[in-house]
Amino acid sequence: MRLRFAWRYLRAGKSTQAINIIAWVSVVAIMVGTASLIVILSAFNGFEGLVRSLYGAYYADIRIEPSTERLMRPDSVRLQKLRAQPFVKAVCEVVEQKGMLRNGEYQVFVQVKGVDAHYPDVSGLPAKLIRGSYGTGTAERPQAVLGAGVENAIGVLSDRSLTSVTLYMPRAGVTDLTDPMAALSQGEVMPVGSFAIQPEFDNKVIVTDIGYVRSHMSLSDGQCTAYEVSLKKGVDAESVKRSLVEILGDGYRVLDRYEQNRSLYSTIRLEKWAIYAIFSLILLVAAFNMIGSLSMLVLEKRKDIQVLGAMGADSRLVRGIFLTEGLLLAAIGTAIGMILALTLCLLQQHYGIVALEGRTFLIDRYPVDLRFQDFLLVGGTALSIGVFASWFPASGAARQPLDLRN
Repeated sequence: MRLRFAWRYLRAGKSTQAINIIAWVSVVAIMVGTASLIVILSAFNGFEGLVRSLYGAYYADIRIEPSTERLMRPDSVRLQKLRAQPFVKAVCEVVEQKGMLRNGEYQVFVQVKGVDAHYPDVSGLPAKLIRGSYGTGTAERPQAVLGAGVENAIGVLSDRSLTSVTLYMPRAGVTDLTDPMAALSQGEVMPVGSFAIQPEFDNKVIVTDIGYVRSHMSLSDGQCTAYEVSLKKGVDAESVKRSLVEILGDGYRVLDRYEQNRSLYSTIRLEKWAIYAIFSLILLVAAFNMIGSLSMLVLEKRKDIQVLGAMGADSRLVRGIFLTEGLLLAAIGTAIGMILALTLCLLQQHYGIVALEGRTFLIDRYPVDLRFQDFLLVGGTALSIGVFASWFPASGAARQPLDLRN
């Protein structure tokens, strides 16, 4: 019954045309707000996915580090047990150390990443090469893959380099600093390729053989700073983390991709919620129009309310009619807005109607990623605001006294 009355009031003509105009203005405002919020969230999802894919090329699915010490102690039994797990695709031993790369007069401080032969199985970095080929060589004849920024800083072209470059790294356990050069190891590495992922990595990371790094840091076989683990497809990272904690025991930290770069992903999530809050203000503006239209409708239908009261309708029925009226207005605006947003996003995905200016981006159009949960979130927000805006005029209608003489 409430829906029948509300639908009739929505369709019926009003004595004052302004009531209809204000009502449909509120519908249009909700439509615009809903469509804008879904489009913005979808575009933000697209950029988030792009950033995740770029950082995912460097970070492994799981990283295992010692919780208190800097270096892991050699433990071949535990490593073999880790590699034997059914959810593990590959495990790479990693030694990371700061160093300085020098080519004649050019030099740059770098993050040296020594890896073993399993590294291509745990990282997408080899697929991001822009020059040369992937190779780390051996401990005796080391090769290096340089970040594009590092390559530019020392003035080499990795695919054409005929001479090696000098790498300086600190020796482990050196306490006598009277001769600073004695605390550094010096070796030669041959550049064979360069990669481009993100400036954060391109400007400081070089990848070389783990045996070479161990020898120059005076480390024993098996010592490393971390294990990087790739997982098989379809495996849940959270359940894997719990399993690895039980396998490894105390003294280790098990980090997924989110935890390896917590600040970045926390910022992304915070920005998304901020965007949601800001664009929800458009829907709040629409609510004021709805309050005005429903308040004028209550004045328009005072005689109808009196008749309903005389026929036995209680205040809950009267309140429900006008709440349903506001919900109908919000639902119509929300539905049209969702259809409009879906159409715009599909057009952007297939035809790239909005392009990115400039030619320095990895993509040439704004990325969009439609997610069902965004439609639920925006739809629920719009309908909740509609109910909230309808409550005040509906409550006013329910409080009107029964007086048929007027």
